[in-house]
Amino acid sequence: MSKKILLIEDDKTVRENTEELLELSDYTVETASNGRIGIEKAISFHPDVVVCDIMMPEMDGYQVLEHLSKDEHLRSIPFIFLSAKTDHKDVRTGMNLGADDYLTKPFEEEELIDAIESRLAKAKILNSSSSKQQSESAVKSFEALKNYFRKETLKNYEAGELIYKSGQISNSIYLIDKGVVKTYKLDENGKELITAIYKVGDIFGNFNFTKQTNHTEHASTFEETQVFEISTIKVKSLFNEHPQVMFEFIDQLGDHLSETKTQLMDMAYSSVRRKTAQSILLFSERLKKNKLSQIRISRADLAAVAGIASESLIRTLSTFKKEGIIDVEGRNIKINDFEALERIV
Repeated sequence: MSKKILLIEDDKTVRENTEELLELSDYTVETASNGRIGIEKAISFHPDVVVCDIMMPEMDGYQVLEHLSKDEHLRSIPFIFLSAKTDHKDVRTGMNLGADDYLTKPFEEEELIDAIESRLAKAKILNSSSSKQQSESAVKSFEALKNYFRKETLKNYEAGELIYKSGQISNSIYLIDKGVVKTYKLDENGKELITAIYKVGDIFGNFNFTKQTNHTEHASTFEETQVFEISTIKVKSLFNEHPQVMFEFIDQLGDHLSETKTQLMDMAYSSVRRKTAQSILLFSERLKKNKLSQIRISRADLAAVAGIASESLIRTLSTFKKEGIIDVEGRNIKINDFEALERIV
């Protein structure tokens, strides 16, 4: 694709001759007869280079350059002054304003073409360097990896909606932007066993990057939730380019697995009272509620996380209510005394 040149020149003869010269050199050319029109065309045409006269009606070349320099989308476009003014002061004025080059009339054909090609080459080098730096810095940390996720499509789920189910092909992983997600398994009687709870900023899914596998558990939402979904192929490619990010990702997974292991150990060996208190505190943390506020959670979910029978959970909740630690209203649990729950744990 040919490069685009915006030529701003009030002298019709010079403008037409220069336009023809540039078109014969395989450039796509747009012209303007004064600075005001030139600015309008710069916005719509978005040229690769601007060639601009200085002395023009309505708005001179200096004003054009100054105006373009204030526009974040146009300020990086190479700008070449074209003028009969040859005073060094005029040259310095243009360069101080940010001009890239300065040609005096009359000029040779090669002078103009060389000036344009030089500016284009410099811009290409700078853009390439900038893109490389942005690429390298874009995913240099685990947090930056999350920002990469946020470029993907944001999906919305209602409370209780299934994100994926056991047995489905697993080819994506997910980042929570809003809400809370649980993963769980079902026993032969259809009873849920919650394996993990994920909050805003957590990444979840089946982390197998070497072969295609199926999900081994279900994932659904506790409340209205938004997640970014990215293919494991993309993530694998990023890891290949940025191993440090992969190591940080593994560290994060390790931390989460440690938390899950502790939770499973507590489910197996703690008392019903302690398990219930732990589950309430866990949900309070994951749902990001402030102290002494309500959390909306079903008894079944609390029991599934605690690893106890619903009947045992209900009896314990009643005990906590009598002790003034919580209040229970429908599906809402209001924590009156966090410290008491923490002491039980």
